[in-house]
Amino acid sequence: KATMKSLRFISAEAFVSNAELARRSLGSVAHNLFPLLFKASYLLEQGEVIHDLVENWPLVDFNMGKLLGKTVDYQEDLSHRTCSVCMESCLTGLRDYVLNHPSPYMKRLKVVDLTGIKDVEVQFCECKKPMGRWARTQLLAKLCLELLVHLQPMQCNASVSEISIDVLIDLFVTERNYELVVQALLRKCSCPLKIHCVAFRADNLALQKFFYVIKLTDPSLLRKLEVVHNVRLEMEHLEILFNSIRFPLLMSLTLPARTFNVRRLTAADELMLTAIGEKMSEMTQLTELSMAFSILTGRIRKLLSPLKTPLKVLDVSNCSLNHADMAYLANSLHSNHLEVLDLSGHNIPDLYPSTFFKLLSHSSSVLRSLTLEECNIQDTHVNMLILALSPCQKLQEFKFLGNPLSSEALKHLFLFFCELPMLKNVEFPVPRDCYPVGITYPIDDANLCSFDHQKYESVAEELKLILLQANREGVKASTPLFGSYDAAVEETNNELGAYLMKSFKETLEKFTNSLKEMS
Repeated sequence: KATMKSLRFISAEAFVSNAELARRSLGSVAHNLFPLLFKASYLLEQGEVIHDLVENWPLVDFNMGKLLGKTVDYQEDLSHRTCSVCMESCLTGLRDYVLNHPSPYMKRLKVVDLTGIKDVEVQFCECKKPMGRWARTQLLAKLCLELLVHLQPMQCNASVSEISIDVLIDLFVTERNYELVVQALLRKCSCPLKIHCVAFRADNLALQKFFYVIKLTDPSLLRKLEVVHNVRLEMEHLEILFNSIRFPLLMSLTLPARTFNVRRLTAADELMLTAIGEKMSEMTQLTELSMAFSILTGRIRKLLSPLKTPLKVLDVSNCSLNHADMAYLANSLHSNHLEVLDLSGHNIPDLYPSTFFKLLSHSSSVLRSLTLEECNIQDTHVNMLILALSPCQKLQEFKFLGNPLSSEALKHLFLFFCELPMLKNVEFPVPRDCYPVGITYPIDDANLCSFDHQKYESVAEELKLILLQANREGVKASTPLFGSYDAAVEETNNELGAYLMKSFKETLEKFTNSLKEMS
């Protein structure tokens, strides 16, 4: 659907579409028109014009999310376009803003905010080449170091030494860009572009390096911390992290798989768990917590009850929760505030149907997203599920991949989905009757694709028809077999793949050497 443009925006597009003329004329453009011209240039992917607009930016702040978001002149939100041409032009323009002005009076820019950019699966830009969070981290660090090299001969120049611009960014650090980021952060004091890390994601990084770089980011300003996949952070390391660094503004915390394993806890470990809960209680802004694929049996209360602020987002998928954990969640302060909840990997219908009911009824007035993947929900449980979901009138997203449900059960569910007024996204499983008889759940990766694709397509069409007939064609229904799209994983999958291969090779070599020693 085409978005209406004002006459001002149409004029701005016409102006920037002739790049050469636009660049020559920028000196005579009114300052208040720069945001309008920036959005028009971004839409048309006029990289050179974008560069020159940023290089000559006349305003105090440059907030990318606001500049590209919905505006009076053009309602379409472009903040999910991470077009490589546009992003690079922006950042190099910022570097040249520092370098290329003779007069200090022109320089008003104080804050550049790059945090409003959203990484999405489908890029609508012409070049179809996104610049993800990892690449933005890499480029900004590189440009800061380039600036320092350029500025060395100009140290006496007062106009340059007076420039200090806070650059707010979500950093993403892996082994491959670690050295560059560390160098840029170490020399932050002498660089006119001051990197301020608002969110930090670490993957494929040795623990020692993670601890070092996180201290350099100024954790007192950090709002979001994601430590994922190939960072071997375990319970004792987490305690050290929380004891050595304070995160007063942290709102969102994601921990890697197997951070906690409570199966063989000693008395000292129990004390450590208590200490971690108490340290988390000092994070008074914390409202989002993900602890997926840890073993937390019977210990949810110990970790969550000290928290001062109710959680809005909780991911405890595949955490081996027992009845006591679910009872705590259902009766806790958090239950009335949960907007996003992931309980995947738990046998909900058999283990704790009544506490699950209670939990959903408490969170029903605010719950926006619910994920129940591989929860052993079968045809006999469909009516129970509908009953549990009925009060959740604000639900926008429901994911239930990997459950052994038939085509008929799915149709029954989809008829109910039409009654959820806010629902926008459904991820449903391949029907059980599309797989060979005797398939066991959860289905392993080797057999995940061995279903009757033609039959699946036919069922999927019927399900979409149910939505269409209820005038709910706006609901997106899909079956992403290997999970939802993750922009960060997608961007760094080559590096992660190489890391996994290296780990596998090392394990194999150790095993071979052991065999040789035995023989």
